[in-house]
Amino acid sequence: MTGGDSAGESIHGNPSTFFAQLGQIYQSWLDRSTPFYGQRWAATLTLGLIYVIRISVLPGWFLVTYALAIHTLNMFIAFISPKVDPALLEEDDDDDKGPSLPTRQNEEFRPFIRKLPEFKFWHSTTKGIMVAIFCTFFDAFNVPAFWPVLVLYFILLFCLTMKMQIKHMVKYRYLPYTHGKRTYKGTGKHFGSLIS
Repeated sequence: MTGGDSAGESIHGNPSTFFAQLGQIYQSWLDRSTPFYGQRWAATLTLGLIYVIRISVLPGWFLVTYALAIHTLNMFIAFISPKVDPALLEEDDDDDKGPSLPTRQNEEFRPFIRKLPEFKFWHSTTKGIMVAIFCTFFDAFNVPAFWPVLVLYFILLFCLTMKMQIKHMVKYRYLPYTHGKRTYKGTGKHFGSLIS
């Protein structure tokens, strides 16, 4: 009997290998899309616009929209936060926990390392929008809610969270983007002439 089962699996395919292959194809497409920063975000904004049009045409979906907004805010805060919190490094000055942000002008340049890299931020935001669009096809997710309270609560949450994040940036003197390495005029032309 076990021989028949293995023959049946080889004919119809093993579900675990099917999903493994599907995962590999998905990862391959993700890997190919990595260098296309602008196109990826344009596609995500297009999906977001499709979601906005869909919930404008259909009545309701306030809790789904609120959950999407909270998810996106959470991802954005992680995106602009440093990977290693300077407050923790300040407490443990004796222990070398990893790279820290420069605090003086004459210190060595250290790039800003994000808690959530840009690609993962894009991927998570895109998946969130797609899940929200998927939820709008099922009436079970259209829970009645008083939307002005949700909007006010989100605005309050956004303002308080950003206020705390900005205070953290000011206190530890960092910006959530990396200033590029200093380049000198003529270097690129000279290097280009050496290649050709």
